[in-house]
Amino acid sequence: MKNLILKNGIKPYTKKHILLVDGGLNLGKLLNFILAPEYRLTIKTSGIDALSWLENGNDPDLIISSLRMPYFDGSAFIQNLKCSGFYRNTPIMVLSGEENLEEKVKNMSFRIDSYMEKPFDPTVLKNQISRLIA
Repeated sequence: MKNLILKNGIKPYTKKHILLVDGGLNLGKLLNFILAPEYRLTIKTSGIDALSWLENGNDPDLIISSLRMPYFDGSAFIQNLKCSGFYRNTPIMVLSGEENLEEKVKNMSFRIDSYMEKPFDPTVLKNQISRLIA
């Protein structure tokens, strides 16, 4: 596998890895379409699934999370990551349709690296991602 090169000329797993955590599958499909040419994307539909995936030794370069998710909301999920020793420095972007998102992000007791409201401009999203995991 060391010398394997894909048809597009990219070696497997040389792309930066993004974990998307969002309760809806439509956003995952959209982001996969937008980001797949440049990034590897893993999609989890709840904070619980995402934490389980992370606990299995996965280490993404960026985590994009919604605030609204089933069972375990985005704020609690992100707070768990920020309190952990291992993922505390992993960049986190909030991508959410929440009202007053800017105010909610400012009032969080932990730092969010970036946030964007839905609906979003794909070019702006890609620029923010690039800035976070350059």
